Amino acid sequence: MSTPLQIGLLVFPRVTQLDFTGPLQVFSSVPGATVHLIWKTLDPVPSDSVLMLTPTVTFADCPQLDVICVPGGFGTDALLNDEETLDFVRKQATGAKFVTSICTGSLVLGAAGLLQGYNAATHWSAMEMLPLFGATPTKTRVCIDRNRVTGGGVTAGIDFALTLVSLLVDRTTAEAVQLRLEYNPAPPFNSGSPDTAPAEVLAMLRERGAQSQARRLDAVRRAAERVM
Repeated sequence: MSTPLQIGLLVFPRVTQLDFTGPLQVFSSVPGATVHLIWKTLDPVPSDSVLMLTPTVTFADCPQLDVICVPGGFGTDALLNDEETLDFVRKQATGAKFVTSICTGSLVLGAAGLLQGYNAATHWSAMEMLPLFGATPTKTRVCIDRNRVTGGGVTAGIDFALTLVSLLVDRTTAEAVQLRLEYNPAPPFNSGSPDTAPAEVLAMLRERGAQSQARRLDAVRRAAERVM
């Protein structure tokens, strides 16, 4: 390649680390790619687990990206009405080849006004929220609509990243990365989707997340009133 690919992943407090560490590993395996972890400051950021994350570049110093990617997690709720973050995402989107997200990161793209009239994927628990931003929810691991590429929940991030590499570079490169990572999933249970999980498991998870879901819906509605 004549110039390195510039790929940026947003990191923020309470991000789900697997949302972006899977794609990060994929993108970091692409020859000639420069990968950035972006936040407001360079101070360590707490993920939704014990892992602390270290941003590599601030909003102010971030170069124009070929790919802007917003991962998900409970921390996205705070971003939905955070104008500093939304403004950064909007500005990057104007010059990016691909505007992307994983999991509930799609809600942030929606809050930035970047999904109106687009099909989009997200975590199964947030599907009903996408239409509030003018997007059409799509039940798939990876959704491609023009230059919007959105991934489903958490583990779909690896599928998303490999798909994106095939678009940015070529399929052979993507397949080589897949083989290097030995990405050959064979889950021990068939409960990775609300369509296949046992009813009692789905009900338990919905009950546990009811309060969080209500808080997120409130944040989404406030954001949607502003952008729509």
